[in-house]
Amino acid sequence: MSDVTEREKGRNLPPWVPLAARHYLAHTEDGLSIRALARATNSHPSTILRQVRRYEGRRDDPLIDAALKALADQSGSRPTKTKEQTDEDGLSQERIDQEAKRILRRLCEPRAVLAVAREMETAVVVRENDEGESLRTAVVDREIAQAMALKAWIQCPDDTGRIRRYFITNAGRAALRTLTAADENRAQGFNDNPGHDDANVTKWEFPKDVDGMRSRARYYAVESPLIGLSRRRDKDGLPFLSAELVKAGESLREDFELAQIASGAATDCARIIALSLAREGVDGVPPAAIAARDRLAAAMTDLGPGLGDVALRCCCLLEGLEVTEKQLGWSARSGKVVLRIALQRLKLHYDETRGKYAPMIG
Repeated sequence: MSDVTEREKGRNLPPWVPLAARHYLAHTEDGLSIRALARATNSHPSTILRQVRRYEGRRDDPLIDAALKALADQSGSRPTKTKEQTDEDGLSQERIDQEAKRILRRLCEPRAVLAVAREMETAVVVRENDEGESLRTAVVDREIAQAMALKAWIQCPDDTGRIRRYFITNAGRAALRTLTAADENRAQGFNDNPGHDDANVTKWEFPKDVDGMRSRARYYAVESPLIGLSRRRDKDGLPFLSAELVKAGESLREDFELAQIASGAATDCARIIALSLAREGVDGVPPAAIAARDRLAAAMTDLGPGLGDVALRCCCLLEGLEVTEKQLGWSARSGKVVLRIALQRLKLHYDETRGKYAPMIG
């Protein structure tokens, strides 16, 4: 036991390294047996064995292999370092978390991947648009990508080819929700906000300004509720929300974002319709914003109360279904069915008013 403890101290691994990766390095680099590690960590030997086999099987991934090699270089008989000294020499948990929030959000976007080439020092996040073009949305340091892969936040399903494409995993989405919730708590002074505790959205408001007017509420989405529902399957094995329904919801959100210029922070169906009918705030507003407000009001009028409210909250305000159900007084797990009905009606509205191809934004 004491031999294991001394070797554990001598590796000088950063605090962010997962426990399973530590066990793998202790077994492969330091020569500790599976049973010795199990006794030292109060675990079953089969648990340690599965961890070692899992990381050995992941070494075909170039990011995993490079990360383990770099960590193995930190093993050996070098003097034990403090956490601050280790962070200065390499990555810190704070830097990984800060970068991960930016990168994982981008990877939550539809058709987004992290592309890594062998000869490149940095990785990039690219997303394919509706025209099939690849748009670069973020640049990632290679060491950050290695740490994210080691933590199983990203994964490459195809290990062939010169360029590896990584996708966000469920563990990555869970980590992003945790990091975003921590930011929300700091922004709110660690006060609970039960009205906006859904895992898919974080909401906060700026303090009142000198004129007594509250600044516009900002919604910071980890992932659109539509994207999450589109990954679910119904009893027939088909996506709960088809690509056409998701596209209709995204079109509604585009009009909502443009219409905010014309109508301020109108966040309910009835007010959007009333503002459009009253033609308020037209002076000095771009024509594209006025047109977007009219399209948004027409869609809300067609959907009507109920369907319009759930579409507005989930598609435009990016509220989660649990929050929407509470706000509208609905029973639990009923929101997704009503949302699908609203999107079906919305798609029919767009087909009738726009035809097959929607007009260009602006």
